[in-house]
Amino acid sequence: MDDLGCGRAWTDVHRVKGLRLACPECGGRVFARSFRHVVRHFYHQARPLDCELANESPEHHLLKLELAVAARAAGWRAELEVSSEDRSWRADVMAFDEHDRPSMALEAQLSSMTQDEAQMRTDRYARDGVAVCWVALQDRPWERVVPSLRVRFPNQRGETWTVRHGLARYTWQPRTLKAKAKWEHITCPLGDAIKWILDGRVRVHTGVNGTVWWTAPAYEDLALVRARMEADAEAVKRAADAERRRRDAKERAAAAAQRRRDAERRALDRQAELQEAQAELQRLADFFQHTGIDPVMWETFTQMVRSASGKAILYGDQSTSHGGGLLVYARPRWGRGGFGLAGVVCPDPGALAEWPAELTILVPSQGWLSRIQATARSPLKVAVLDPLIGRSSFVRLTPVSSGAPVSPNGPDEA
Repeated sequence: MDDLGCGRAWTDVHRVKGLRLACPECGGRVFARSFRHVVRHFYHQARPLDCELANESPEHHLLKLELAVAARAAGWRAELEVSSEDRSWRADVMAFDEHDRPSMALEAQLSSMTQDEAQMRTDRYARDGVAVCWVALQDRPWERVVPSLRVRFPNQRGETWTVRHGLARYTWQPRTLKAKAKWEHITCPLGDAIKWILDGRVRVHTGVNGTVWWTAPAYEDLALVRARMEADAEAVKRAADAERRRRDAKERAAAAAQRRRDAERRALDRQAELQEAQAELQRLADFFQHTGIDPVMWETFTQMVRSASGKAILYGDQSTSHGGGLLVYARPRWGRGGFGLAGVVCPDPGALAEWPAELTILVPSQGWLSRIQATARSPLKVAVLDPLIGRSSFVRLTPVSSGAPVSPNGPDEA
């Protein structure tokens, strides 16, 4: 381009006698040169070994020129190799605002650089109120943490520099949480990207994962709407989860309270049962003393009576008309009707002159069976329920005076 960007035209410096041009990097003398079909450029009279400008690659040089051309085409004054007053930074290309103040540095960064270095250099520009956009040809780790563009070098004459990465748009259609939403990078001419950046049509956006890219405010607003919808949905979900946890906790507390009440009721029932059992044992104390039955074994004996009869039983009182034995009333467990006299526990053998044939005599041992057998005066049905060994047997006795032998009905042992 004829305009060199510093108030000078190419004709002002090319083949002008008496004009001395100096390299802004090393101060060495340079000359303007142009050949047919070759880009206009400056060359050192004596190429120094330590001058970055003299030793930069053709790609780096051409990218700087393209950035300057793009900035100027966007209507901005752009200069190459602009340094700060304290020399803390030097921009490949600096775009100046309408007040002629440094506004944005465009850095052609083709050499290696760490993420920390990129952030440090970006912060250095920011301290002087200067924004920066780093431009590379390849994927670099630092492009994720600082504002950057990745471009493609033109392959042939007539092609333009193209942005491949660094500009993104947010896609979300339709605008519901069920619809997929994503950031996707777009391609465009480098000149368009530089114009959008300098004019503020795109700005730096930092994603949730910390990655930095350029995007339009409208896309940021759309992403914000989606984020708010997600936050609202998450808040509703958290509230529902909290309500469910509160309800579950209330139900668990109620269940625990019910279990506690049930346990207390069972404890009271058990206590009542123990008191009733104790009262029953106290009531039967004379019977135990009269018959010699061990009260400790009485519960086992009672269980054997229930098991042998298959009926619900209830103890009455000692009956003088039944030889002082303890009356046993029974009722079928699953039947209807009241209790009926079903047996007598340990009646006095001497009082067995006449005995109903179907009224069962219940005894706790073979010794009691022998005593009953020795004094039997009528046919008897006897159940021997031994709580010591847990065995039951059932026999039918005939009077000894009749000379007939004992006729066991079994014995049916359990």
